[in-house]
Amino acid sequence: MHDTPPSMPNFTQWPSFPFEGDLRVKQLDDPVPTEPPRRGEGHRECTACAAPDEAYIWVGERWRVRAMDRPSGLPMVLILESRSHLDLGDLPNLLAAELGVMTVRLERAIRSLDGVSRVHVNRWGDGSAHLHFWFLARPHGQLQLRGTFLPLWDSILPSIPESTWRENLALVAAWLAEFGGRQVAEPPRIQWQAPASFGTRSTATVTEAGEPPLTEESETGVNGEAGAEDSSSTAASEKAAAADAGMADSGDVIGPGTVLGGGTGSKAGDTDAPADGAPKAAAWPADNREPQEGVG
Repeated sequence: MHDTPPSMPNFTQWPSFPFEGDLRVKQLDDPVPTEPPRRGEGHRECTACAAPDEAYIWVGERWRVRAMDRPSGLPMVLILESRSHLDLGDLPNLLAAELGVMTVRLERAIRSLDGVSRVHVNRWGDGSAHLHFWFLARPHGQLQLRGTFLPLWDSILPSIPESTWRENLALVAAWLAEFGGRQVAEPPRIQWQAPASFGTRSTATVTEAGEPPLTEESETGVNGEAGAEDSSSTAASEKAAAADAGMADSGDVIGPGTVLGGGTGSKAGDTDAPADGAPKAAAWPADNREPQEGVG
């Protein structure tokens, strides 16, 4: 443990104290006779009264909840404000009772988030005359963040991801909306990334699978083999047709009105109908066949 000068207070030795090294106490200024007005006092404009409902994550008839303008080091930092321009001591009995209900409800909503162990509730009121309570979520397992210095740690720790922050805001707002009011904060949109094309395999995928990529030469070879197969099939069909014609001329084929050995009647060679009486299909020319796609 770092040696602390006797003049330093004991809390500088606490594990939760966020600083170490040589420390010294600031010189205390003399008190002023009149304190300056807070925001919302005197002629100073109240920023809370001027803010629209869209600047909050949840709004109700008499209460509103807002967040910071960007993520910070803690999982969640929220502010509960009264809709009316009142300070704590100015609350009527109805709002005072609702303040207790809203405090418990908001604490439960924040504590329901993943990774949140405790929720600290603070009220200072030195900067604004409009009533506002701070709710700070302490991360689970971070024992060094316990206690008084949690607001300081919020500024020291690295900021959480913005997508996580926005999702947490939407969850808290939805929790509060279950009891009334309106949810303003929405979850972040999912960034979908569609593939450039469907049904094709990239060269990188084929290479990883151990198959050579399909080149122009290989495509020519495949098409050439397909053309050779088509030519062989056509030649076989023409040869079979010629054999059928020769058999018909010799009188060996029995057709309608024909006689074995070449009697009276029509010759089989004079018609294109085969023995079963069905018209014979013409051979499909090789150059008119549909091209075969390359083998992947």
